[in-house]
Amino acid sequence: MINAIATKFRQLIAARKSPISYFDRHNHKNKTKRSIALYTCVGLVSAILALLLITSPGLAQKPEPQQSLKLQQPLLVATRVIPPFVLSNKGELSGFSIDLWRSIATQIGIESKLIEYSSVPELISAIKDNKVNLGIAAISITAEREQNFDFSLPIFASGLQIMVRNLESKNSAFPNILQLFFSTSLLQVIGVALVLIVIAAHIIWLSERNHKEGMISESYFPGIFKACWWAAATLATQADEMPKGVLGRFIAIVWMFIGVLFVAYFTASATTSLTVQQLQGDIRSIDDLPGKVVATTAGSTAATYLREHHISVLEVPKIEEAYKALQTKKADAVVFDAPVLLFYAANEGKGKVEIVGSILREESYGIILPNNSPYRKPINQALLNLKENGTYQSLYDKWFDPKNS
Repeated sequence: MINAIATKFRQLIAARKSPISYFDRHNHKNKTKRSIALYTCVGLVSAILALLLITSPGLAQKPEPQQSLKLQQPLLVATRVIPPFVLSNKGELSGFSIDLWRSIATQIGIESKLIEYSSVPELISAIKDNKVNLGIAAISITAEREQNFDFSLPIFASGLQIMVRNLESKNSAFPNILQLFFSTSLLQVIGVALVLIVIAAHIIWLSERNHKEGMISESYFPGIFKACWWAAATLATQADEMPKGVLGRFIAIVWMFIGVLFVAYFTASATTSLTVQQLQGDIRSIDDLPGKVVATTAGSTAATYLREHHISVLEVPKIEEAYKALQTKKADAVVFDAPVLLFYAANEGKGKVEIVGSILREESYGIILPNNSPYRKPINQALLNLKENGTYQSLYDKWFDPKNS
């Protein structure tokens, strides 16, 4: 009996515990499923992120700009002498462009070595052949050049202008007339006139010496002197006596026509010589340049501009040779970058030349680099910093402010 009661009690206790055990087992299974789902989501997100990193090199591998620049130090920088942007004094380079580049290099934190070239075409060729990393001087940014090279932000606003001779004697007639009499063209005219006078004098003497009422004596001396005087006076249309013989009068008529032509030729030559002496007065704008010889440097934007306007160009390797051609009258004018001409006119060419007209074509200078150069971005950033902190303006005032010259 007691055993039966005990058995019944155990059955009742088991019945009460079984729901709790069921729910515990059910909860354990749900937790396991949630953990599996959570781990699955984390795995999927990680896989997606890894995929994005692999397909985006810029995110997966982003090198520091300074590290890439330090690999090729010192930087090779091409330049050329072109005052006031680049000046050379006993091998030491200075100038606006040189000071600006040194400030940029300090901003970037790199070392550089300047390599001098004689002209812009040579400088550009060195960049094209990878002999240097970049170039700075007074290099114009053009559409043609940008097809093959990269440029920095503009470092200077410029343009083309005209420079002509400035004769100190332009207000004095006497020096001009004196110079006219000693000009080569006038001496040639006088020489031809003397030869014609001698020939005409002998013809008149031969035709008049045997005439009874002739104006010239029969003897050679002094007859030939009288004949020369008559020939010279007639050539100048001032004859006071005429031959008496038929042949002499015929010769006199012909000689008078020759005299009229000679006076016209002499007047034209003298006028031309005086006009050439004051040629700069005829050049005030681009419209006055056709028919004139204009000097500039070979391969420059100025040479291209002049050819486009069908103007005769005298191309020289260096701008100093263009200045010389102007002073020696091999050229009537010089067309080149305005700041370069203004610097020369205010220094070496002071009182000898003058700048005329307005800017022909505006253009900007920049630092030239090979295409896809890694230095372009840091150089541009440095330029912006220099303009914002006032360094650029200080350099500009140093080289271009008249108060500092």
